[in-house]
Amino acid sequence: MWLGAKVKRTPFAPCQAGLSVEHEGETHVSVLQGIEPQEVMGFFEKLSAKHRCSQHEKQATDFIAEFATARGLVYHRDALDNIIVKKPGTAGYENSPTVILHGHIDMVCKLDDGVEHDFATQGVKLVVDGDRIRAAGTTLGADNGLGISYMLALLDSTDIPHPPLECVMTVMEEMGKVGGDNVDLTTLTGKRMIDFNWIEEKQLLAGCSGDVSCRIDVDTQWQAAPAGAVALVIDIRGLRGGHCEFDIHFERGNAIVLLARLMRAAMKAGPVQVATVMGGVQNNVIPAEAQATLLVAPAELGAVTQAVEALARDIRSEFRIADPDMRISVARGDAAPARVFSDAAARRLVQVISLLPNGITNQNLEVAGNWETSNNIGFMRTLGDQVEITSTITSAVTSRKHLLLDQMFQIAELAGEGVRAKQIGLDAPEFPWNPRSRMLEIAKESYERVMGRKPDVLVSVCSLELGMFTQRIEGLDTIGIGTNLYDLHSPKESMDHTSAARVWPLIKDVMRSLKH
Repeated sequence: MWLGAKVKRTPFAPCQAGLSVEHEGETHVSVLQGIEPQEVMGFFEKLSAKHRCSQHEKQATDFIAEFATARGLVYHRDALDNIIVKKPGTAGYENSPTVILHGHIDMVCKLDDGVEHDFATQGVKLVVDGDRIRAAGTTLGADNGLGISYMLALLDSTDIPHPPLECVMTVMEEMGKVGGDNVDLTTLTGKRMIDFNWIEEKQLLAGCSGDVSCRIDVDTQWQAAPAGAVALVIDIRGLRGGHCEFDIHFERGNAIVLLARLMRAAMKAGPVQVATVMGGVQNNVIPAEAQATLLVAPAELGAVTQAVEALARDIRSEFRIADPDMRISVARGDAAPARVFSDAAARRLVQVISLLPNGITNQNLEVAGNWETSNNIGFMRTLGDQVEITSTITSAVTSRKHLLLDQMFQIAELAGEGVRAKQIGLDAPEFPWNPRSRMLEIAKESYERVMGRKPDVLVSVCSLELGMFTQRIEGLDTIGIGTNLYDLHSPKESMDHTSAARVWPLIKDVMRSLKH
């Protein structure tokens, strides 16, 4: 059901210099007073006062629904809290082709060490630090609160020429693109689209990859630890790690893969049992740390330690350029664990990790300098009676992505009893590069007029929600416009507000240019 009536416009102004921001009955002086573009920053400040962590976007969506009602704009809000707001074209643009605008409402909510903050009741505490806006001790939420603010400013405007607008604001993007996968796009009429979920001003986004994640479970087959065995801990630290979509081409060490190599060296040197394994923090992050505890008979300790240390030296030499700060230690543990994996389970675990594809598997022959397909073995933990190994496959070509996923299923089948593989999360499609995109040409012309230089045209290796639109709306012509954002998903996150002040005129010029 579409809500909102054609009523007389009522006051619902964004924050302006010196005005207050309300949150949970409290009133605060605007932190962003005087920061341009004020019509955008006012909405960003209001959104920052709302709880919009992934799965908790209702406060923000309530705000957007109230905003639309106050302006007589129709909107549709679904059970997940995705919301679509429509606005007619301005004078002279009433019959122009409709444009879809997109951003996501939710944010990653993280605290700095030692910080106490309740996102549900306190909102984000904004700080202006020179050209940057950041948050005090938490993530900022400019990803993608700024994109939503651009849309609200366009919906609020009375003096910006623009075609009919269909503003799609999704939820739970940060937890696997759940909103984008479930939002109802059948009511949209637009065949042109601008996405605001990008992070660099100098670039126009013209394509991106899709992704799918896989988890392989290996049964531990626990048994009692042998009497008299000595604990030997292999610990890997100091790797650079990084994001699996942006940094995989640097060929940095993967701590989980390296740990499997060292464990195999230990097994070849003498009888050992595996007691614990762990590595990484998240499936889309290149793991920078990993650790295993082995049990070794005292008589075999010297030979096993020597074999592992010899391979560790070779590994450090291999990665002397990509990971010069790598540290690998092999040391006696304080106490021997009471239980270990069965020998067969330990062998299967090492074999599976060693055989899984990791890193870039295909270069992109269509876009010079880009890689097409990669896999990142990102996270390993022991949970109950099994070891879980989770990885993310990213690709600009769906069939290659599915080929890699099937290879992982086959490895699990070959490993045999006690090893299982399954897809987890969504299978997000790619947003394919269209060299004949009219939207891209219009945006490039606007960029040169406003910025005084040519933009970089980017086909990104990252995975966004855009493929979910281009795959479901036939003939959709899409681009992305970005603003300089830094250190996303961390308490160090910041926004360059001078970049926003430059990008806002670009957005308005693109709107003016979409008459035909």
